[in-house]
Amino acid sequence: MTIRAVVFDFGGVLFDWSPQHLYRKLIADDAERQWFLDNICTQAWNTEQDAGRTLAEATRILIDQHPDHHTLIQAYYERWHEMLRGELPEGVAMLEALHQANVPLFGLTNWSAETFPYARANYPFLQRFRNIVVSGELKLIKPDPAIYHASLEQVRAHLPDIQPSEVVFIDDVEGNIDAAVALGWQGIHHVSADRTAARLRELGVAF
Repeated sequence: MTIRAVVFDFGGVLFDWSPQHLYRKLIADDAERQWFLDNICTQAWNTEQDAGRTLAEATRILIDQHPDHHTLIQAYYERWHEMLRGELPEGVAMLEALHQANVPLFGLTNWSAETFPYARANYPFLQRFRNIVVSGELKLIKPDPAIYHASLEQVRAHLPDIQPSEVVFIDDVEGNIDAAVALGWQGIHHVSADRTAARLRELGVAF
């Protein structure tokens, strides 16, 4: 087996992103804060923005549904950058090691097209990627097979004859890995940078 390209998910692998980082500042009580994130500004609601819905529309819809929580809902995207606490050092160190070894690197992330520019402007390690497929820009989202096909097309723009089995995808969400494997890719469910690096080496990636 030969791995010719590595495709990274971002959140939970390279970035420490969580609404908790912001809402700990806004809702002191743990149970009350968790209730708000489970029932009002939910992950499912945020995912709609990752799939292409505008932040303004999403905010308006939710405020219409829950006017009593207007201020807390408004804060979600007005202060979104406070959810992005920073890079995950071990994951970024692995990325840098792969880059130094001249391994072709690509990104495939579920991320809003409106918030991703902040990450691109503030995290120079994103320049290590030859291409980044952002779900909100395509209005497709993992684990939809179509976004993996789009990613593979971008890989082939740099490596025209590459086969799916020569691509390995790293993601912290197991279902996203399952979708890639179903399309013939190699997959690594990311639990820790050490385990992911060991698995890459098992697959023959030298770095």
